[in-house]
Amino acid sequence: MDADENALARQYDVALFDLDGVIYSGDEPVGHAAASLEAALEAGMRAAYVTNNASRTPAEVVEKLAAVGVQAKAEEIITSAQVAAEILRDRLEPGALVLIVGDRGLRDAVAAVGLRITDKAADKPAAVVQGFSRKIGWAQLSEATVAARAGALWIATNLDSTIPSARGILPGNGAMIDVVATALGRRPDAVAGKPDRTMQTASVKRTQAHRPLVIGDRLDTDIEGANRSDCDSLLVMTGVTTPAGLLEATEELRPTYIGADLRDLLKPGRGVPRSNADGWTIGCWQASSDGQIRQTAAKSGDQDPLDYLRIACAISWSGGQPQPADDAASAESRSLSLN
Repeated sequence: MDADENALARQYDVALFDLDGVIYSGDEPVGHAAASLEAALEAGMRAAYVTNNASRTPAEVVEKLAAVGVQAKAEEIITSAQVAAEILRDRLEPGALVLIVGDRGLRDAVAAVGLRITDKAADKPAAVVQGFSRKIGWAQLSEATVAARAGALWIATNLDSTIPSARGILPGNGAMIDVVATALGRRPDAVAGKPDRTMQTASVKRTQAHRPLVIGDRLDTDIEGANRSDCDSLLVMTGVTTPAGLLEATEELRPTYIGADLRDLLKPGRGVPRSNADGWTIGCWQASSDGQIRQTAAKSGDQDPLDYLRIACAISWSGGQPQPADDAASAESRSLSLN
């Protein structure tokens, strides 16, 4: 597997990879991810792995990546737990007490910046930091609620409402944040992870990237975070974003490029086509200014299978309604569950 001479892997110096839904889904590898990533690195691109999942330590992330065929180093891992710990370090007195609602990755990150840890609101912590863990239940959420109500600074590692898995979409840290927020009647004081600029700034600084490319599967974290930080982005359709959801994306959620999976790193980037006097054209598809999409040439094996989605997005994002105007367009629209 080789990169095209005009491939994204040759145009950008650092790839900031999301993990869940991009490289793996739960414990399963995402198709073509490991081989494509290896080819991108061989083409000269550097990699960093930027995850909102605060439950794992960098060493554990390295192990998980190795299990799906990706070789990485701990210093290439950037977690929302690390960024949350840095926020706490900057806002609290040295050695301050922090109530942890989360897993080992979060506990280790907070301890690493010289703060003390508790899991009891009765200890009167100066702050609460809440991250994803499969072990969280009512008792832990209640401790966070009591501490935050008493005046503790409340930091969320991230607000992802769901996570992808081999069993389908499951509740994420954002869903647990909502439980505490409902009880308190307010939102967290700060959020460390994507789409907040803090995470993106830390990633660019750590990697010393000159032209980073953010790669993710979520519009409201990966892509919005890239847009907030003026970075280009590649959305891969291997995680939580559906074609119908992409059509409805508001301006701050729209990616620079749209790809089926990480193989798109090895090709020239393809985003939505720009309009011309007659409408839009991309690949074998043409759309009139009123949104009627037609096939203009027989579809060949080397044409991009997502071109129909890209032209439909171009229409939708300009305020129109994509409408299949021939049998080929209708079949393509159905295959993407757009009608």
